[in-house]
Amino acid sequence: MDISLKDRFVSLWERYFDGAELPVAFYYTRDASAPPPLAAARGHMCVMAQVARVRRGEDVCLGADSVGCFGGRRYLGFAKEPAPDLEHFLAKGIPGKLEGERYKTSPEIVRETYRRIPAFEAPAPYIVFKRWDRLTARDEPVAVFFIARPDVVSGLFTLANFDEGDPKAVIAPFGAGCATIVQYPYDEARSDAPRAVLGMFDVSARPFVGADELSFAVPMSKFARMIDNMEESFLITESWSKVRLQNRDIILFFIRLVS
Repeated sequence: MDISLKDRFVSLWERYFDGAELPVAFYYTRDASAPPPLAAARGHMCVMAQVARVRRGEDVCLGADSVGCFGGRRYLGFAKEPAPDLEHFLAKGIPGKLEGERYKTSPEIVRETYRRIPAFEAPAPYIVFKRWDRLTARDEPVAVFFIARPDVVSGLFTLANFDEGDPKAVIAPFGAGCATIVQYPYDEARSDAPRAVLGMFDVSARPFVGADELSFAVPMSKFARMIDNMEESFLITESWSKVRLQNRDIILFFIRLVS
């Protein structure tokens, strides 16, 4: 990890985003010592619950046994096969046996969806999540993701499009919360034209983030470009100053006061 890039982003982030929450970075490793992987999960545990710990400043390492969710193991690359009866679980269930989430109209639609979302194999036995300010020179993040309010996401979205001619430089694919912060950005990191991923629309994962928060994930190669562009972009304009978090709250306060 280029520590000068890390420090530069922190400085620019504080300047243009008024100290909003820093992103989380992830990478895969064979080193089970720093930090050690969490103990084997007991029962169901959403990956987003572990991410909440990282947002508070704790480094978290997960292996296949640490992930207490079958979908989470798949989206982190630790399992290739779908959960039993997944096509029914995401549709209308099986009467008397399995309650469905009703995210899709039918098992056939679920199977077609997952045919288009091929499983991937983790390149190493462990995945490490670290908040950006806790990265060290030895860390090599694959991607970063923000959990942020709409104003911050607006800025990140616009910055991600700043040097792109493709109007689809940001995608919002269907998937579990952990798919949109790990699998999709990991796949994009291997692309010649990596895109950012807007997510956290997964109803099952929503309880683990704020009511006004979404995720925005970016492969590191693209994120480095975004950092380089910050001081030449819309972030230095009056338009952005009207949106920035602190100013935004003050403006809304006075609008409500006089209305």
